[in-house]
Amino acid sequence: MVFARRFSARAFGAARGPSTSATSSTCRLLTTSAPRQNVSAPNTGSASGSASATAGSYRNLALGLLAVGLGANAYYLSQRDSKLQLDGPKAVISSGEYSYSNPQLPFEYGSKQDFEAAIEELKAYFTSQGEAWDDFVTTDEDELERRGLDENGHRSSSEGTKPSVAVYVRDTPDVQQVIRIANKYRMPIVPFSGGTSLEGHYIAPFAGISIDMSRMDKVIAFHPADGDIVVQAGIGWETVNQYCAKNGNQLFFPLDPGPGATIGGMIGTGCSGTNAVRYGTARGEHFLDMKVVLANGEIISTRGGGRARKSSAGFDIGKIIVGAEGTLGIVTEVTLRLAPKMPSDAVAVASFPNVEAASQTVNEILLSGVPVQCIELLDYKMIQSINESNLCGRKYDEKDSLFFKLSGGEAAVAEAKEAITRASVKFGARRESVEFETDKERAAKIWEGRKAALWAVAATNEAPGVKVWTTDVCVPISALPRLVRESQKDFQESGLTGTAIVGHAGDGNFHALIPFNASDPKELQTTTEVVGRLCERAQKLQGTCTGEHGVGMGKIEYLEKELPAATIRVMKAIKLALDPNNLLNPGKLYPHPAATASS
Repeated sequence: MVFARRFSARAFGAARGPSTSATSSTCRLLTTSAPRQNVSAPNTGSASGSASATAGSYRNLALGLLAVGLGANAYYLSQRDSKLQLDGPKAVISSGEYSYSNPQLPFEYGSKQDFEAAIEELKAYFTSQGEAWDDFVTTDEDELERRGLDENGHRSSSEGTKPSVAVYVRDTPDVQQVIRIANKYRMPIVPFSGGTSLEGHYIAPFAGISIDMSRMDKVIAFHPADGDIVVQAGIGWETVNQYCAKNGNQLFFPLDPGPGATIGGMIGTGCSGTNAVRYGTARGEHFLDMKVVLANGEIISTRGGGRARKSSAGFDIGKIIVGAEGTLGIVTEVTLRLAPKMPSDAVAVASFPNVEAASQTVNEILLSGVPVQCIELLDYKMIQSINESNLCGRKYDEKDSLFFKLSGGEAAVAEAKEAITRASVKFGARRESVEFETDKERAAKIWEGRKAALWAVAATNEAPGVKVWTTDVCVPISALPRLVRESQKDFQESGLTGTAIVGHAGDGNFHALIPFNASDPKELQTTTEVVGRLCERAQKLQGTCTGEHGVGMGKIEYLEKELPAATIRVMKAIKLALDPNNLLNPGKLYPHPAATASS
């Protein structure tokens, strides 16, 4: 058996490879052993005859040894309780030998007394810093209630979802100390800053600490010559762009998920926004470096403080932080890659007889290479809501419409105008319905309709108990017309007739804004089922249950339907490696039967 073990690697390699590999291995064995044997072989005949006979006998010996080795190797493998199974050319180690074959996230936290002790220690920390602790630590019910309500989703009550305490941090050392105290008392930590997330990311199903990043809103360093800026994670993307403009530079940060979003939250959800067609999403190279406090209080820098535009030094730790929803670490500082503003820009809007016509126009424009920055689809219900809200000071044609934002040189913008008009008319838009504007003020007035979409739906649905459930999915661009058409039908047949649709048509991202009566259990159930069907419809079209909002608590079951079980196991394995006690934002992102709050 010892022989079999020594021989198995070579024999197994020969057996797995092509037949030529086995032949060449045998030939090498013969050529190396024959000379050694010939030294001691007696000269019993002619040189050629003797060499031929000797070579023949050695060849037979080698082949015999190979056969014995393969047989012994096969027997040995068969006696290993099938732990190593051969499946064609692959060797698969059974799950029992893989330490993370079934990773389980723990949901075991401190007692009420532990949490109370932690709160007192948090107060003592800020006092030791020469601060009045009540400026940083609060258990005020209104503050906690705010963090337990998901105003942008369907959670109408904070019962069972509010934190025990809210802590305002100023810098990385503050975050580090809060995490150390949380570890000591086994207290969950939930990041909070802009409070604009849409899938319950910042609510606290296991109570604990709401770590408020909103005061970490400083610009640390600005390097216009290199096109980057270093900021604290609680700063808003709009503030970053205002800073760049105020300091006389033609740079800006192109990710624009929505008003109020902060850099840390944008990293957590893997956001994008209307500019994704031209500039990509948070998954790209927008975050050059991040300072992150891990669950054990250790501080890491994903690129060691480097500001190079690219790096091949190791794998990109930052890539697993983006989209992890605050479950792997708390981002405190970020180096953002900025983009130059184009010398000229313009806005256009066109109305179409139906969604299919609008989508065909989008495909034609994208394939033509027109320098488009944004292409937004607003369905007729959304246009109706905008007109009814009177938020824009103008009216739009109440049809399925496309809003365009263009940028580039003057010649490129003029070329884009002609291409958009030509494509729109080709697919059913009336030429006179295509508005195009290069004047900044008038262009901003046209674009106001797109910016007002969410607020318009909210403003026209202010009846008592009515909330607007905002959700998103994403599909290949060619599948968007079918997704919109089937979803519109589903909304109408389900009685959710006020539902309006807005989508980033340039990348297949679809948003539904669904007004519903949150106090009516039956209507809540209907809305929940409709959103579920929307997610499954997108997945069947080779899309995703969320294009930019993230998973949070709202879409965990659909993530499980979308990703293979092995992929989710790897996600959990990474989570456990970095946060073995599951303290960071528990109950979000990772499918788990225990991820519900205890009574």
